[in-house]
Amino acid sequence: MRSVDRMKQQMLRDAVRENLAVIEGRPPAPVRREGRWARRVVRAVALVAVPLALFASINAFSGGGSSSPEVVVVPQRTVAPPPTEPGLEAVSWPAPKSIDPTLFHLDVKTIVLDAGHGGSDPGALSSDGLVEKQIAFDIADRVRVRLGGGLFQVVMTRNGDETVSLRERARRARAAGGDVFVSIHLNSIPRPDEGGVETYFLGPTDDPAIRQLASAENGSSGYSLSDFRGLLEGVYVDVRQAESRKLAESVQGELVSSLRKITPGVVDRGVKSAPFVVLIASEMPGILAEVSCVSHAEEARLLRDAAFREAIAEALARGVRAWADSRNLAGAGRSGNG
Repeated sequence: MRSVDRMKQQMLRDAVRENLAVIEGRPPAPVRREGRWARRVVRAVALVAVPLALFASINAFSGGGSSSPEVVVVPQRTVAPPPTEPGLEAVSWPAPKSIDPTLFHLDVKTIVLDAGHGGSDPGALSSDGLVEKQIAFDIADRVRVRLGGGLFQVVMTRNGDETVSLRERARRARAAGGDVFVSIHLNSIPRPDEGGVETYFLGPTDDPAIRQLASAENGSSGYSLSDFRGLLEGVYVDVRQAESRKLAESVQGELVSSLRKITPGVVDRGVKSAPFVVLIASEMPGILAEVSCVSHAEEARLLRDAAFREAIAEALARGVRAWADSRNLAGAGRSGNG
């Protein structure tokens, strides 16, 4: 019986090793050891193994039990053919390609709005007492009104002045079956003469200023060190990063063009990547928008005006809706052509 068990274990190890070789673009062992007939067999196996490996990479697009699937994108890379042996023809084993998520018609139906800070965490403060948590909630609530009541279901991570950790915000977003996560904040810059608008999507950064901002925003995460590995696994290999960048570009463009109609000097600080915990843990495409700057005297003054906050909310809603519509229409177009 022990010999049978050992044989089973060895067979399993061999199968795993050969499947990994196919997926990673290396020729399996039979190609190296056997002749032309064996290579033909392995090629046939590869035609089945690679699609199955890609199919197995499909997981939940939105997390939290949502029925919308996500396709994990396998990074494209060029695999050099292995050195040929005497009497052995060269064989090319291309790596699996990423799959366009619009092929699956993944609609955006539920939008999660996250008003930054709240409760015991006031966020940034202006020199004359403007509090980020209050302004962020007011703008988020205005966006909720503009996006709700139509094609989208809109969920807020907090519904008042309550203390909510980043961990709990992400949990609420997943529990709601969110398809996209939009976190709304106000910036504070050490130089009071600098202001403007910037939008972040999930990704790494080497910029010291962005690292400092991410550290500050991640301060009340609610996570322990033991959670960190689980948070980071798979962050950069799925469709979220690409979709989040598109969303960030859409929102940033609307914010800048709209606010320049009110205050022509507003600075476009651009679209950037940063490792915000709330974007990692939400497990869905998402952005963090710094919609204005409380440390800039003129912007702080304008933020006290309800009309200016409404203009910000309108721009955010248009940016999110444009991105969501482009996804929904692209998916519908592709499914209709099938």
